[in-house]
Amino acid sequence: MFKITNIKARQIIDSRANPTLEVDLYLDESMGRVAIPSGASTGKHEALELRDNDKSLWFGKTVYKAIENVNLLAKELTGKYFETQEALDSWLIQRDGTPNKSNLGANVILGISLAFAHAVAKKQNIHLYQYINEIFPYSSISLPSPMFNIMNGGKHANWSTDVQEFMIVMPKFEYPKQLQAACEIFLNLEKILKDKGKSVNVGNEGGFAPGFENNEDALNHIAQAIEKSSYRLGEEVFFCLDLAASEFFNEENGTYFLRTENKKLSGDEWLEVLDSWIKKYPFFSIEDPFAEDDWTMWHKFTEKFGNKLQIVGDDLLVTNQQRVEKAIQEESCNALLVKVNQIGTLTETLNAMKTSLNAGWKNIISHRSGETEDVTISHIAVGTGCGQIKTGAPSRGERTAKYNEILRIAESM
Repeated sequence: MFKITNIKARQIIDSRANPTLEVDLYLDESMGRVAIPSGASTGKHEALELRDNDKSLWFGKTVYKAIENVNLLAKELTGKYFETQEALDSWLIQRDGTPNKSNLGANVILGISLAFAHAVAKKQNIHLYQYINEIFPYSSISLPSPMFNIMNGGKHANWSTDVQEFMIVMPKFEYPKQLQAACEIFLNLEKILKDKGKSVNVGNEGGFAPGFENNEDALNHIAQAIEKSSYRLGEEVFFCLDLAASEFFNEENGTYFLRTENKKLSGDEWLEVLDSWIKKYPFFSIEDPFAEDDWTMWHKFTEKFGNKLQIVGDDLLVTNQQRVEKAIQEESCNALLVKVNQIGTLTETLNAMKTSLNAGWKNIISHRSGETEDVTISHIAVGTGCGQIKTGAPSRGERTAKYNEILRIAESM
């Protein structure tokens, strides 16, 4: 049994200069601290992130109401005993009483849920990833293979491309060789862009955002950087995309509009474009190829490419077990992107992952575009043994913090 003795909250800033919530939870002298990330490209089915919406303060982004809610819950929880993570999370879910955490706020509930996990791990004198594995005993502890986001677009980089994330993955390498290769490719990409007079400014997730006349140009530049780094594209290094298609989907007429190329496409026409890319380039994984409620096109895409590619649902699934179950039934994808703040508690996150795993799917632990130095997701990836993590480019401290934590974890294993 674990007795909560105190809970504190404060407003800190994230990697986009926006306020976010940080929570400290004490089990006697054992303190767990967690900072809550925030997305820019968010699915409409995500749990509610509570913001004050007072436009006179920080563009309405402050989280003072969330802090009030943490303080309110602190009064109710201090002195209470919880035997398990699930017991605490169930209490929080029932206390909120809404499907999308709109009463207390998903950021409030998640802050307490994850801070409790950190505190319990400290209380037991174990690493957080070991605690995660204790409550998710369905896979062995293992280091994840990162998807390195080395070029940004879409909403994360002022629409320098329509594709939100151009990533590389090296599934045949071990960590930290993967990190070394990604850094070498990233640095060579910088040189190539500079030599061509392109901008080497970076987007929200640390990838370059030079801007191109068409989306394929980005792939070609990355291919050059891979070759210059003496790695073999299609043998050692593969492409991954996060298309975030909901961001360029027009719900009124059901079309996909590519700003970079000034093209308006039907779902089937957009599928043909993706087909042409898949035939031309060595892809390992494609995320959110269609809009979050375009179930018909998701099924068509998975039916066509599901035996060749990892097809990842993010906005489609929002780490929600019910939407995962629907996608399994409708054969809409074959992998779940896992974002703890989309659902609001650690238990619900792990339940969605278990459902995915039982269906034979893959799980990919993911960061958000608005991040902090918090490294919880590194431990979740290792502790669940999911095998994959997305946490941005090997650039910007809030991204490298996660990669460096995996190095430390590797030493402790």
